[in-house]
Amino acid sequence: MHFVISREALLKPLQLVSGVVERRQTLPVLSNVLLVLNNDELSLTGTDLEVELVGRTRVDTAHTHGAVTVPARKLLDICKALSDDAMVEVSLDEKKLLVKSGRSRFTLVTLPSSEFPNVEEEPDTFSLTLPQKKLGELINSTSFAMAQQDVRYYLNGMLFEVSPDYLRVVSTDGHRLAMETLESKNDIASVQQLILPRKGVMELARLLEDEGDITLVFGQNHIRAAVADFTFTSKLVDGKFPDYNRVLPKGGNKVILGDCQALKQGFSRASILSNEKYRGVRVVLTNGELRIFANNPEQEEAEEVVAVDYQGDELEMGFNVSYLIDVLSTLRSSQAKITLLDANSSALIESGDESNAMYVVMPMRL
Repeated sequence: MHFVISREALLKPLQLVSGVVERRQTLPVLSNVLLVLNNDELSLTGTDLEVELVGRTRVDTAHTHGAVTVPARKLLDICKALSDDAMVEVSLDEKKLLVKSGRSRFTLVTLPSSEFPNVEEEPDTFSLTLPQKKLGELINSTSFAMAQQDVRYYLNGMLFEVSPDYLRVVSTDGHRLAMETLESKNDIASVQQLILPRKGVMELARLLEDEGDITLVFGQNHIRAAVADFTFTSKLVDGKFPDYNRVLPKGGNKVILGDCQALKQGFSRASILSNEKYRGVRVVLTNGELRIFANNPEQEEAEEVVAVDYQGDELEMGFNVSYLIDVLSTLRSSQAKITLLDANSSALIESGDESNAMYVVMPMRL
């Protein structure tokens, strides 16, 4: 293998592909990126056996074709350290990869490409195509509610529910839930539910651009997506997602409309003096205003008053302030609509304008 490529052409795919590669691996080859040169196309592949990402780029001069794996992090660090307009010459000398640029020279150890794992091929069951920007919005507005390292492994991911008329994404960690629906005509006969693992969600989001469409192809155990120069494949989580309809609060008769930014700033300021471990705040709702109280074991206290559009009975509730701030930071509107029933029921939070996103935050006992 021997080729010449500009630093810029090599750096972008290398950065994205390296994001998939885990530093601490039981298999040494999984710390590597697979380089394959075919004609003037260089493909770079990274995987952790759960998520695989393939990036493609053009080389300026291709001398000898071939395939090899090299340490992903070291190759990335070398490319980052080179000057912006540098040309990079890469060649394979026995079991070492030589990287030259200007007066710099690096020698990297390699492992044979035959040791690099392939994602198993499986028949596709169905696919859907949607704008990349829309998929990015769906993921950004719901991914914060995914669990992290929960023993209920099916919560450490995002539910994709596909019906003939819509695509819905849902995430929950058991304390809060985020859901958004996109109307779309899909070529399937019945509702399908699949869970994409947390890392797959994050890597897919990094790939998305503001322009162009993306096609998601679902198999029995995998999801695959292709955009311009990248192919993304991820295993699906084998589990049953909880029935999110049972979590959506029903019968809320106290509706609050407030300025999203004012509410977020009020909760953020109050959170400074909340208990660092439990993050609880007390919310007291009265006609025309929402009062937020926080205190901590050092006997420090905060009180915030936010003007809201509300007329009705007084209500006092406790919430994890971080969960409320997360939702208010995500809403894509100037107004927030909060629907409540009583002190023991979850809060339903939506955009003040017409939006297909819904958020549920469970109350806290303070």
